[in-house]
Amino acid sequence: MKIVIVGGVAGGMAAAARLRRLDETAEIVVLEQGTYVSYATCGLPFYLSGEISDREDLLVQTPAKLRQRFAIDVRTNHRVTAVNPAQHTVTVVSSGQETVEAYDRLILAPGAVPVVPELAGLTAAKNVWVLRNIPDVDQIMAQLNDTAAQRVTLVGGGFIGLEMAEALRQRGLTVTIVEQHQHLLPPLDEEMAAGVQQALVAHDVRVITGHAVQEFRHAGRILVLDDETELQTDLTLLTVGVRPATDFLASSGITLGDHGGIVVDEYYQTSAADVYAVGDAILVKQQLTGQDALISLASPANRQGRQVADNVAGHPRRNRGSIGTAIVRVFDQTAAMTGLNEADLRNQGVPFRAVHVREDNHASYFPGSQSLLLKLLFAPDSGEIYGAQGVGPDGVDKRIDVLATAIKGHLTVADLPELELSYAPPFGSAKDPVNLLGYAALNVVEGFSDNIQWSALKENEVAGRQLIDVRNPDELAQGYFPDSRNIPLDQLRDRLGELDPQQAYIVSCQSGHRSYVAERILKQQGFDVVNLDGGFSLYHTVRPDELLYD
Repeated sequence: MKIVIVGGVAGGMAAAARLRRLDETAEIVVLEQGTYVSYATCGLPFYLSGEISDREDLLVQTPAKLRQRFAIDVRTNHRVTAVNPAQHTVTVVSSGQETVEAYDRLILAPGAVPVVPELAGLTAAKNVWVLRNIPDVDQIMAQLNDTAAQRVTLVGGGFIGLEMAEALRQRGLTVTIVEQHQHLLPPLDEEMAAGVQQALVAHDVRVITGHAVQEFRHAGRILVLDDETELQTDLTLLTVGVRPATDFLASSGITLGDHGGIVVDEYYQTSAADVYAVGDAILVKQQLTGQDALISLASPANRQGRQVADNVAGHPRRNRGSIGTAIVRVFDQTAAMTGLNEADLRNQGVPFRAVHVREDNHASYFPGSQSLLLKLLFAPDSGEIYGAQGVGPDGVDKRIDVLATAIKGHLTVADLPELELSYAPPFGSAKDPVNLLGYAALNVVEGFSDNIQWSALKENEVAGRQLIDVRNPDELAQGYFPDSRNIPLDQLRDRLGELDPQQAYIVSCQSGHRSYVAERILKQQGFDVVNLDGGFSLYHTVRPDELLYD
């Protein structure tokens, strides 16, 4: 059997290697349009910063090594321009020559290409780049090394944009990020992304949100925003996202969906017989919603490559869907997420509740502990976990990985306190932040707590609720809520007579933990009370200008 694979890197090469392990007799041909067939795409920003010093470290495998070990015929600089399923052939262009390659089975793994918006003056700009592969990073490095470039603008504040911001600041450049959404990292919710923006600003990165680039002037040296702001720039990187690289399938008859993503079934079969597809180019099922989604991440692509190889070799392996787990380092902060965010849930019309916990990454009494913030989104009745996010200097990756596993394993918030996670003072706490997140969510599901989010505070106050701050008086020096009343938690039972049983209240503390205790005290005395989830610290992260300071 002859198997032709279009595209290398993650999905394509994972499929090729697995196929050889399953079938020594198959003829396996990989057609890669680029010069490199197996390289570390995710390592490119770290090579740009100098953190990865040797360019060769980015090259995972070469065609020669793949031929020697796996007997795979890897042909680089071979661009597939058309697929003809009826004839079981693909049209290939290499060195200006067009040839036709036949197949018995075809696996499409063309990946994705950067989105390049249609902007006035872009074609005349000589200093605008994208970063997707090794030739891209070579060109960017050449311009930085061969010119006096000092000012860099990143158009797009997603994961790659933030990695690039850190990399370029580490090179000593002046960096500006322009993000058209109201906050950076749109996959995160606003209050979680706020901490990331603070880290960028602390490292002298200029951040402009809520505005888009509309024009390039002076050969790309001037960027004009939609409010007519002009930015001077020596180098501009477009990091606004990617789209499936499926233009070559336009005349193939293979069904394409949103943004040109290849439609596949749960076994990666396309609409054409004997044609499969994996990786960034396909539409996958979002496991939590069952809807089609584009999830352009290396881990799913590698998994899909292995699974499609099993299917082609006659060992059925179903794609169970993806949940979109991702992480990024931004200087001294880490931001990670898994599953759905608030915008996803609202767009789907799915009822949900949320809790935040701010806890130390390991035992607070052990030297070096640092605070991290976790958020959980879940069903208000069943406790099904919809998504999680985390931000902090250390330990975020561990917790989000646990929560991603919980989602994939169909656990609920009631299961999180039961997780037996490794504990010793240098590594964690006896009650891990994930356990505490479960306790907080379970309190909401079981009716022991009724919380409101930071974004709902004002509307609750307008509706007549009075805010009681149960922090200690010395903590108010950090700031306090307007029109709030301070009754320290340890005095609350003795001062219940100062409260009006007919008045509805909100309780708040630094993080939401002490105010939960206050909520339980007041509820058992018959008061109408809700807890401000995340407390003062969370609100201060998002809306510091709305607070008062002495």
